[in-house]
Amino acid sequence: MQHEVLQFSHYANKHIHLGVCGSVAVYKSLELMRAFIKNNIHVSVTLTNAAKQFIQPLSFEALGASKVYKNMFDNELPFDHLEPGQMADAMLIAPASANTLAQLAQGLSHEMLTCQALAFDGPILLAPAMNPKMWANPATSANIETLLERGFFITDPENGIMACKDEGQGRLAQLEKIYYDTLALLTEQDLYGKKILVTLGPTMEKWDAVRVWTNNSTGTMGTALAICAWLRGADVYVVAGPVNQYMPQDPHFHRFNVTSADEMYTQCHELWNKMDIGIFTAAVADFKPSSGIEQETSYYDNFEAVKFKKENYTQGFSIHFSPNLDILKSIGAVKQDHQKIMGFSAESGNNMESLSLAIHKKLLTKNADIIVGNFLDEAMGTKTNRVLIADKNGNEKEWNTMSKADLAWQLLSYLEAL
Repeated sequence: MQHEVLQFSHYANKHIHLGVCGSVAVYKSLELMRAFIKNNIHVSVTLTNAAKQFIQPLSFEALGASKVYKNMFDNELPFDHLEPGQMADAMLIAPASANTLAQLAQGLSHEMLTCQALAFDGPILLAPAMNPKMWANPATSANIETLLERGFFITDPENGIMACKDEGQGRLAQLEKIYYDTLALLTEQDLYGKKILVTLGPTMEKWDAVRVWTNNSTGTMGTALAICAWLRGADVYVVAGPVNQYMPQDPHFHRFNVTSADEMYTQCHELWNKMDIGIFTAAVADFKPSSGIEQETSYYDNFEAVKFKKENYTQGFSIHFSPNLDILKSIGAVKQDHQKIMGFSAESGNNMESLSLAIHKKLLTKNADIIVGNFLDEAMGTKTNRVLIADKNGNEKEWNTMSKADLAWQLLSYLEAL
């Protein structure tokens, strides 16, 4: 996978049955399976006969699949075609070939995999991969339409250059997309219908044509909250500073990229009236250069268009800063009764009493429902977090260190119950 995916303990001990069809992309199913197993999800596997021409069942067994089903009537137990339907919580077929799609659409069961799919009464996700001409063929389109009508879920293939050098739609979707689409099948949609705004990452404030004033926020906490909300059924609107975080490509997941604090402020206010919840994790630069660089008595008001060279400033220089607009406070000022706000407060040091004072003060001044406090050295650039929480009802809770993915899950549940 190009990006590391989130691991949620919420899915521990769930069971996914993975079907694998004949495709050059078949090797990617091994990496997908490993991501599920790393999440403590039990994975069983069935390969079609065509898939076995590309890869052997032993590869899946060696990486932790249990069990790996073989051929129909080939020294198998008499009810192996029914077993996944009795044990698994969801079924994923990735890659799904044109042949398997056709068999499923027509209700045929020539192989173990299609038998298992026909006998499976839980959610089934199909991730097709095939030549672009095969994907565009009217027969394939009709089969996809039939399967969607019957309740199957589809993760559409992507555009790209295929192994045969043809170019077009047909490449297996990004593994991150398939991974999260599968987790969504295992998730109660308790936030369905909610519109949730999430800010994340740093902002960057230019002080010359190429240099910026920023911080080292990675956007991990905000990304975890956004993906978690989407998995639970919400329509998510992310306003992201410059970060390299994977986010699902989905009609219910909207990403707005911004750079400066002013851009983030404007975008948040444009969206806020339609939102039910606002979650403000972005590490916004509190200050921005306002009048450029001071050299003796001269000021350069067009500092954003000029690159300042060090040979011209051998004695150094001064930059004038002015405060940025307070996004969280301004949103809190226009919050309606049906809306909820969660803010974050990152503090230096390790004094829990000082952290408590800071989050309670922010709770009042920002008109928030929850403020989540943490220490900079335990949160910035890490995969885990330890937090202190204050809410509008006067409660204060300290949560021990956990992954940011698990923290996101618990925070959303806390906010929803408040």
